Amino acid sequence: MTDLVLHGHFYQPPREDPWTGVVPEQPTAAPFHDWNERITAECYRPNTSVEVPRADGLPLLVNAFEHLSFNVGPTLLSWLEAHHPDVYARILDADAAAGRAIAQAYGHAILPLCNAHDLRTQVRWGMVDFVHRFGRQPEGMWLPETAVSDAVLSVLAEEGIRFTILAPGQIDAVRPLGTGDDGWQQHTSAAHEGLGPVEPAAVDPGPLDTSRPFRWRHPERADRTIDLVVYDGALAHALAFARPTSDDILDAAEDRAGLFAAATDGETFGHHHSGAEQDVANALAVGAPARGIRTPRLVDVLDDIPATHEARVRLSAWSCAHGVDRWRADCGCHTGGPDGWSQAWRAPLREALDLLRDWGVALVDRRGPALLRDPWGARDDYLAVLIGARSWDDFAAQHVIGDGHHAGLLLDAQRNALLMYTSCGWFFNDLAGIETVQILRYAARAVDLYQQMGESPPVDEVLSVLAAARSNDPAAGDGRRLWQEQVVPR
Repeated sequence: MTDLVLHGHFYQPPREDPWTGVVPEQPTAAPFHDWNERITAECYRPNTSVEVPRADGLPLLVNAFEHLSFNVGPTLLSWLEAHHPDVYARILDADAAAGRAIAQAYGHAILPLCNAHDLRTQVRWGMVDFVHRFGRQPEGMWLPETAVSDAVLSVLAEEGIRFTILAPGQIDAVRPLGTGDDGWQQHTSAAHEGLGPVEPAAVDPGPLDTSRPFRWRHPERADRTIDLVVYDGALAHALAFARPTSDDILDAAEDRAGLFAAATDGETFGHHHSGAEQDVANALAVGAPARGIRTPRLVDVLDDIPATHEARVRLSAWSCAHGVDRWRADCGCHTGGPDGWSQAWRAPLREALDLLRDWGVALVDRRGPALLRDPWGARDDYLAVLIGARSWDDFAAQHVIGDGHHAGLLLDAQRNALLMYTSCGWFFNDLAGIETVQILRYAARAVDLYQQMGESPPVDEVLSVLAAARSNDPAAGDGRRLWQEQVVPR
C-alpha cells in the first residue's frame, strides 16, 4: 500500500513598509500592485477552489488545502487575513476539515545561522501564530529552506514539535534503532541528493530508503526526539521543474510501497506552473482514491509507519548544495541574473546585520531588566500582541515593570531585528534586489526605534561594513549607497 503525501510550502516574504505597514507598489509584479497580489491571484485563491473532472464528466470543486500537506508562512497569513479574508478563511476551513496544516518557524530566517535567542523565538512565534489561526497545537514544523542542524532540531524537540520535513540529501547517516555507535551507515551521496530547486544534475534519489520516517534523538536528552519525514527527491524535483500530470504522479506512486512523499514550494501549483493546481488536486482528490492509493496526514503516517532507524543530519538546506552558504557566502547558488554575477555581497551583508543584532542583544540585557520582568521571555510572548491574540494591556500586566512606552519600543525594535534576517534577502542574484532592500529597511526601522529610546546604535559601523557589499549593477553601488538612497528616504 502506498501513502502518497504532497507537501506545499506556501510562503511570501514580508513586504510591508516597516514604517507604514503598507506594501509599496512593486512594478516587477505588473499588472498587479505587488507580488503578494499577483501570487494570490495565480496560486493561493485558485488552490482554494479547483475544478477537477469526475468520472461522470461533471466538475468537482476541490479545496486543494484539504488534500495537500501544507504550511503557510505566518507573515503571509497575516497579509491574507487583512487583504483577502475569503482566501484566508478557506485555508483555515481546509485545516478544520482535514487537519493537514503544519506550523512554520516565524520569519523565514535560516535557523542554523540564528543566535540562540533568535532561534528559540522564531520557533515559539511560529507555534503561537499557528495556535492562534488554526486553533490547535502544531505537531509538525516546516524549517525555512528546510535548513537544519542539531541545534535547530534540539529546540524543536524541546518545544514539543513532533516532526519536520527534510530532503534526502540532508541525512548524514542512519542506523537501526537501538544499535550502538558502530551501527551508523554514512549516506554517501548526500552532498547534492534530493535538494529542492537546484540544478537538475544535482538531484539523485540515491540509496536512502524514504519509505518510512527516521528518528532523530536529542544529543543531551535521550527522551526528546524528532521524527524526520524525508521526501522523495525525484518526485519533488519533477513537481518543481517538470510539471507532471496527475497520471504521472499516480503512476510513480503505484510503483512504491510505504511512504511516498514530496515537498515543493506551494507557489509551484499555479504561479510557477500555470494550471498545476488542477493536476495536483485531481491526483489527490480523485485519482488516488480510484487507484487505491492512500493520501494520509503526515501525523497518521508517523503512527502507521513508525521509524525503524535513527538518523543524523548535516548542516544543510534544500536549495543550496553547499550547506547553508547561500545565505552567507558566494557559494554559486542563486536565482536569476546574468552569468558571471557575483554574490560576494552576501558575507558583508550578514556581517553588518549581525553587528546590529548583537548590539541589540546587549541593549536588551542592559536595559531590558528595568523595563520587563523577563526581557527575552517577554519577546517570546510579544507576537500574540502583534497578531491580535492578546491585548497590550494584558501583556503589559504580565511583563512590563518600567516605562511602558520604552518597553514597547524595545520589543518593536526586536521584531524588526528578527525580520531583517528573512532568507530572501540573500537568496537571489544581487544586493540591489527588492528582497535585500527590504531587509535593510527592517534594520533601519530597528535603528529608528532604538534611537527613540535615546540610544545610539552603531550605524556608522554597520554602514562601513555594508560598503564592502557591492551590487553587480554599477548604478546601484554598494550597501552604504543603497541604505542612503533606498532605505533612509522611506
